[in-house]
Amino acid sequence: MDELNILELIEEKKYLQLKRILEEMNEVDIAEILDDLDLHTALLIFRMLPKDLAVEVFAHFSIEQQRDLVNAMTDKELNFILDELFFDDMIDLLEEMPANIVNKILMQSSSEERKLINQFLKYPPDSAGSIMTIEYVELRKTMTVREAMAHIKETGLSKETVYTCYVTDRNRKLEGIISLRILVVSDENALIEDLMEDEVIFVETHDDQETVAAVFVKYGFLAIPVVDKEHRLTGIITVDDIMDVMEQEATEDFQRMAAMAPSEEPYLTSSVFELSKKRVVWLLALMVTATISGRIIASYEKLLSSAVILAAFMPMLMNTGGSSGSQASTLVIRGLATGEIEMSDALRVVWKEFRVSILVGLVLAIVNFGRLMLFTEADFRISLTVSLTLVVTVVIAKMVGSIAPIAAKKLKMDPAIMAAPLITTVVDAVALMVYFGIASTLLNL
Repeated sequence: MDELNILELIEEKKYLQLKRILEEMNEVDIAEILDDLDLHTALLIFRMLPKDLAVEVFAHFSIEQQRDLVNAMTDKELNFILDELFFDDMIDLLEEMPANIVNKILMQSSSEERKLINQFLKYPPDSAGSIMTIEYVELRKTMTVREAMAHIKETGLSKETVYTCYVTDRNRKLEGIISLRILVVSDENALIEDLMEDEVIFVETHDDQETVAAVFVKYGFLAIPVVDKEHRLTGIITVDDIMDVMEQEATEDFQRMAAMAPSEEPYLTSSVFELSKKRVVWLLALMVTATISGRIIASYEKLLSSAVILAAFMPMLMNTGGSSGSQASTLVIRGLATGEIEMSDALRVVWKEFRVSILVGLVLAIVNFGRLMLFTEADFRISLTVSLTLVVTVVIAKMVGSIAPIAAKKLKMDPAIMAAPLITTVVDAVALMVYFGIASTLLNL
């Protein structure tokens, strides 16, 4: 049944029929429908859901909807939700809630849970520790397969994943991993020690979440263990959590590449003032730096007055240079983000972009020279000046576009800030200097 029919049932107050339909629906679809309802109606429908389904739906609500529902819930309802939520989902909830709601949630938690929650909340934002969960299957290497399977059956329902199990010693130091597949097909008397993999890929609690995402992409994991400095198993990160991280990091990169400060707030819920604040700083900076181009033009006023036709080609040269730089920077930024390009590849990247720029610049120059000679009033020297400038501008733009993101990465900055707007501003100034320099030489002005 589509959303429109669901809304009709709500409007007609056919709650019994609605309850039966919702019980058969996916929790993500239910969350989307309830997210659009007013709080009173959403809470009414939410309370109609079976308890297990209600917990899953709650985990997929927007932060705003979760906050409103927590405020409206009874202590008993809240306690059940918290007991059934996976630990990492509860941490995500607490990180986004205002202090009064956090206090309400903590009051419903046991002292042990509060201790764990406080530990997780102390991890740096965007670190592996801040997104991990403690709900994993832990085994000992002295166990037999039969004992391990019994342990999984006993505890597995409360774990976020059972497909990979983690082998630790008495001090909880990570010793190896073993998949459920291996356990299922192995002799039940075999020891875990003989079956586990002891060469384990892991991340540390303070590793940046973008680094963790790169590990997931590289190895294709469904989950990865997180250890502390003493190599003790602290938690695991599952693929569903890392997908959220990838989306968040990609969004931040797009925003920086468009000369905006990153924002985690959804567009439609962000205030006009907040959106303006995120944009105006970069625009002011770019506006100020763009005055360099104005100064360059002003310094060649005599040249322009002697050959006014030169001014007609300035927009074309600046646009071509900016676009060429943006092409290179976009590819390099993407390569750095996915791990395809490493810092050690800097010279290879620059050499490749140099060859590309020569080829592209020559093609553009030849086509442009013919166009100017055939379809404009420009003479041979003007056409040659514009065409030579095109070659030099494209080469410089692609060099800047490829080097700048790598330099930013080297300086521990986000390469995405070296994107189109910033590179275009730099290349515009360089293109004008090259243009007027060549024109002065060839035209003897």
